[in-house]
Order: sequence, then C-alpha cells, then structure tokens
Amino acid sequence: MATTFRPSKLSRLQALRSLVYPRVGGSGSTCCRCPLGAKRYLLTDDIVKLREFQHTKVAIAHNLPGTKETYLRHLEEKLTQNKLILKEELKTLLHLCESRDDVELAKNVIYRYHAETRNVTLGEFKFGPLFMRLCYELDLEESAAELIRDQNLRGFFSDSTSFNILMDMLFIKGKYKSALGVLIEMKNQDVKFSKDTYVLAFAICYKLNSPESFKTCTALKEEALVKGEVLPRRASCFAVALALNQNQVGKAASIFSQIMKPENVICTNLNLMIHAQSSMLETVIEILKDAAEGNLSRFVKKLKFSEEVLAKVREKVKDVPALLARFDELYGKLHINGQVTTYSLDALLCHIPKDLKSHVVLSNKKTASRRTFQPLSQSLWAE
Repeated sequence: MATTFRPSKLSRLQALRSLVYPRVGGSGSTCCRCPLGAKRYLLTDDIVKLREFQHTKVAIAHNLPGTKETYLRHLEEKLTQNKLILKEELKTLLHLCESRDDVELAKNVIYRYHAETRNVTLGEFKFGPLFMRLCYELDLEESAAELIRDQNLRGFFSDSTSFNILMDMLFIKGKYKSALGVLIEMKNQDVKFSKDTYVLAFAICYKLNSPESFKTCTALKEEALVKGEVLPRRASCFAVALALNQNQVGKAASIFSQIMKPENVICTNLNLMIHAQSSMLETVIEILKDAAEGNLSRFVKKLKFSEEVLAKVREKVKDVPALLARFDELYGKLHINGQVTTYSLDALLCHIPKDLKSHVVLSNKKTASRRTFQPLSQSLWAE
C-alpha cells in the first residue's frame, strides 16, 4: 500500500518561498490580452463586490454631513490629538477615498484603529476586504501588499477574502511572483484557505509554470487531501494544465480522474490533451468521433474543443496517415457542428463568466473599470 505524502508546514513554506524568485516559464506577459477580452480574473463579482462597494461609496458621500474635505480634516486632527478612532469613522473614510493621498490618510487611521482595538476582535467588523476593494478600485495593489505583510497589522487581515482579492488583483496584472508572496504571507499568518484560495493558488502556480511551482501545487493539493478538503473543479483544472505543461502526464491523468463532473469545456480539452500527450492516439480519435458523430440532438449540449488543442492533436497524429485522415474528417464535422472554439486553453482556464445576478451600479470619478478596463460611464452601467 502506497504511503501518503504529508508535507510538513515548514517544507511547504520552504517550497513556497523558493518560488518568489523563479525563472518564470509561463505566459505572464499576455495575461491581459486574452481573446475573451479583459476578463482575466479568477474571482466572481459576488466575492470582490466591487459594484456593491462603489454603490455604497456614492450613498455615503451623498449622506455625509458637510464636505468630504471637512471629514478628512476632522480625522487628521483626531490622529494628531491621539483621540480614539471609531469603527464607523474608519468605515466612512474607506468609502470616501478617491485618490492615493486619501488612501495614505486611511492607512494612518488603520494603524491607529488596529492598535486601539487589536484585542477586541470577537464579532468585530472586518475591514480587510473593504480596504482591498478600495485598492482594487484605485489600482493600488502595492499599497495593499505592503499593509497585508506589515507585522504591526497582524490580525487586521484575518480573513481569506482579503488575501484572495489581493491575489486576484495581482493575477490580473500578471504579477504572479507578487501574488505568490501574498499566498506565502497567508500561510505564515495561518489564515484558513477557502475554495477560492485554492483556485488562485493553483492558477498562480500554473502561470509561473516551473518545476518549483509544480512542486508547490502538488504539496498544496496533498495538504488539502490530508485535511479532507474537496478541491474546486477549477483548481484541479489548473493543476492538470500545469502538470501537462511540465510533461507530468501521469500526474495530470491522476488529478483529472479525481475531478467530479468533468463535463465542461475545460475538462473536455484537458482530457483530450492527456490522451494526446500519452500517445493514446486511437482513444483520441474515438473521443473526437463520439463528440462529432454522437447524439447531435439540439437538446443535448455539444462538447466543444479549442482550435489550439486540436492543432496540437493534429501534430501528434500527422505521422500516422490513417489517423490523420480520420482526424481531418472529424475536424471538419466538428467545425460544421459549431463544436470548435477559437479560445485557447489558457484563455478558457483564466476566464470566468459574469455573475447571473443583475446589479445597478453607480459610477464614480474613476475613468476605467477594474473588471473590464472599459470607461466607467459605459461599463459600470452595462455590467
């Protein structure tokens, strides 16, 4: 009976730290130019809650007694006079910030507030996600990373959502090493991983695409297994794709076999890649045949294949004339049936559909949306 590998906490952290300065082998520079537009993020809007945050900002500014400048000056005076900062005052301040200078004041107030209330955490409002949403809106990921690592603020960012939003923010900009640093800090602070954290962690490792990142991904997966946690399908898909990129086909197949309900477009393409890289070419042709010639009822959802993945499959079969002829025939049928997508596997992995919920969002003075990179006057209302 095989022995289950159980990496120690120290070894896991060492594996993570070894990735802070890797030779990146992924496609980081193209992250924001995917054919799905600018939607290269991993968290849904109901997690980031940027729209809700912006809506609240407008409401608070509208109901503020006096001007914003008067309110900020009042808080500056309280800092100077060493007066107690109230929870509602900090909450209001974070919703009034519109510039880097405003955020600098907010940071000073956060330090004072945390120093005064660090021992009164039970049932307290969590400001971490609120601050991260502010940084998300204003493109201040570096300020967010600085605060989340600051030992003087240990406990202020005690929730997984704060770390997840920051990692998502860094992922969007292709700053995968920085995102990994946030993941390391999350483990150092013993903040419990959520399902979203595993998706982000595996996506970061996938983007780094190195032997070290593969080891880290494997260690995190083993740790989750030991804890009895069920990994999200998206996280496992990133792990499979990373294993394939590292030519660890057996590991990719093992991870894929553990995915529950592998019927979506990403799993369809990963499954095809696993068989192609395993040189199981007859099986590859059978998979394509079943997809192209199987039940074509309009009531049955058709399997879709990436043009990029099909091109790689063709490279595998091109030296076997009989298989090549069969592949080209099936390729034509798939096209006719509308079962070929131009999106690359990478684009499919890093794309997540918009929430089905309909929200009305009020615009602010910012010129571009953090979610679509479109002018806010158009994108916020359209979303």
